[in-house]
Amino acid sequence: MHGPLGDIVVLDLSRALAGPHAAQMLGDMGAKVIKVEHPDGGDESRGWGPPFVGPDHDISTYFLAANRNKLSITVDLKSADGKRLIERLVRHSDVLIENFRTGVLDRLGFPVERLHELNPRLVVLSITGFGHDGPEGGRPGYDQIAQGEAGLMSLTGPGPDEPYRVGASIADLLAGMNGAYGVVSALYERERTGKGRVVRTSLLASIVGVHAYHGTAYTVGGVVPKAVGNHHISIAPYGAFRCADGMIQIACGNEAQWRKLAAVLGLDAEDPRYATNKDRFAHRDELIADVEKALAAGDRAHWLAALAETGIPAGAIRSIDEVYAWEQTRSQGLVIEVDHPVLGRIELPGPPLRLDGAPPAEHTAPPPLGQDNDAVLEWLAERER
Repeated sequence: MHGPLGDIVVLDLSRALAGPHAAQMLGDMGAKVIKVEHPDGGDESRGWGPPFVGPDHDISTYFLAANRNKLSITVDLKSADGKRLIERLVRHSDVLIENFRTGVLDRLGFPVERLHELNPRLVVLSITGFGHDGPEGGRPGYDQIAQGEAGLMSLTGPGPDEPYRVGASIADLLAGMNGAYGVVSALYERERTGKGRVVRTSLLASIVGVHAYHGTAYTVGGVVPKAVGNHHISIAPYGAFRCADGMIQIACGNEAQWRKLAAVLGLDAEDPRYATNKDRFAHRDELIADVEKALAAGDRAHWLAALAETGIPAGAIRSIDEVYAWEQTRSQGLVIEVDHPVLGRIELPGPPLRLDGAPPAEHTAPPPLGQDNDAVLEWLAERER
């Protein structure tokens, strides 16, 4: 593949979602990603479903989500032959990604010292559940557990007594994104030092890293944020509101927007309860009731058009099928087509980055297990000549 990482080789020993997502992001930028899987079943996400698709209903759509632009080879990491093959691949790779539990890679015979002995320029990305050290560093990491332990569930849901998980596996995905960011930073540093280093992140770190104003509300303000449903923790009116035929979202981020909204809805912008954001937040329940009473006079289409005309940030709440049918989604390259050897021509969610002036990337489908065994061995033999 072409792209800014077109000369980078990534050895992907990870499985499930966080590590594969990081590797997929690097592959989107042109890196050659060699996914190493166990001969018996491969990445466990190949068995995660429903839904399953294909003639035999045995292809996991979960696996398809995190493994585009990769080659798949099968290796038994516990066998002598498998260890020798990994050693050869390490020598000719720029990046190694792993998300084993702490100590597993060491027990397989590949501690960091050994990896850098084989290849001093190797950048190693290690993703764990709760960090590689500390009093709970060895805990296994699963997304929903991390969402709860890292405080995200306490911020999500209709109220403080009903914590909800975020619908997407956000801890895994954020860890993958942070990992890819760390890898690119380490590759840039390697240009100066000539040496690779270990990049570490975790599901815990990735959730705490996006606490943002929720974190400073506590660390600086001494306030413990709680879930407040579909409304903002600090700004009003800002959230989801009922109208005649459903719900829309409205976001008033400043006083000018509030005055415009009040005029559209027929509310008194100078009402002492609502004169400033501080006032509006103190009377938020009353404000929500007044906004929804006004919105009840029209349907979603009416209000979205009226709010757009006035310049007030607002939007629909779309289902997943509506998002992928939306022309704006497709215009941003967020839906790509690939040729899958079993499924034929299929659509996948596309990469979130676009590079101005670069030609559209040609993407490859997530590979069947072991599809590229021969091709990778041939490539490796050429590199060793």
